[in-house]
Amino acid sequence: MKKTYGIVLIGCGHIGESHIEDIYYRDGIRIVGVVDLVEEQAQAFARKYGALSYGTDYRPYLTREDVDIVIIATYAGSHFAILKDCLAAGKHVLCEKPMTAANFHDAHRFYELVKASGPKVLIAHVLRHNQTYHHAAKLIQEGAIGDIRLIRMAQNHHTLEPKRYQSLLHDCPPIVDCGVHYIDVIRWFTGLSITSIAGVGTAIHTKPPIYDHGILTMTLSNGASAYYEAGWSKSMASENLKEFIGTRGRIRITLKENRLFDREEGDLLEYYFAEEGVYHTINIPSKYKNMWAQLLTLIEMVETDREGSPTLDEAYEAFCIALLGDRAIRENRTISVPSSLADFSTVLS
Repeated sequence: MKKTYGIVLIGCGHIGESHIEDIYYRDGIRIVGVVDLVEEQAQAFARKYGALSYGTDYRPYLTREDVDIVIIATYAGSHFAILKDCLAAGKHVLCEKPMTAANFHDAHRFYELVKASGPKVLIAHVLRHNQTYHHAAKLIQEGAIGDIRLIRMAQNHHTLEPKRYQSLLHDCPPIVDCGVHYIDVIRWFTGLSITSIAGVGTAIHTKPPIYDHGILTMTLSNGASAYYEAGWSKSMASENLKEFIGTRGRIRITLKENRLFDREEGDLLEYYFAEEGVYHTINIPSKYKNMWAQLLTLIEMVETDREGSPTLDEAYEAFCIALLGDRAIRENRTISVPSSLADFSTVLS
């Protein structure tokens, strides 16, 4: 790190706190300001995390020379407008996923704007900076479980904060908001493309066409299958399943908070080698939301002109595929996934 970076956080909610609590005490970081529409919330964050100032309007911070990076941790529907202002002011941006609300027009404008801009922008796919996921990706890419044939994933939330989730649903269904992570994981772990997508949606505590639970089914370029389930409901149990099954065995990821025993050992990777009928277990001390590693990636992009992880193209494609999944659910049909980024404009416009 070549300098001390001045940071402004926009959005002092759940995900905003995940960001700031992992970075405010780091060397080379100076929290210039925190911003939230609710002044009392911004004031509380400033006091708790040592921010130099707080406010309800982010725009005055964009004129300050001591601000280098803006973290956008607001609801997805506001991302594009804030990003546009930040880039016009020459500020680098770490923007929470998804890129925008479930709207292709805004996402495409976001993508084109970043492509044409000078400042660096990283989309916050935090699993790309998680050591457990990196270890699982390495095993799969090295052929530990043979050819991938099936991927099973679920991320259901028992919503104890219904107002928060109602606000999220206004912008995106769960299979878009959370699904962008796991669509990206499928492509990152396997190197395969998703060639078609379908699914079903259920309205548990919403009214159609808004649905608060969805299941995506996907066909991969080698003929394998994958599914992803996501729901937000006060009636559902929390569930976290990540399993990758191949011709030689399978790998399952269990986060430390979901382990029955040995949580102090960190996350658990279970690797079953089918040819010998042997289980291997790997304990990995890993921070689930490693916001510091994510911010360091953006800083490295600034200092070395490297690409982000995921790249803008990868984040944009994952988002477009999630939008196709949402459309497939709403229209009750299977949709072919384009093989090039340019073709998404034709399919989704």
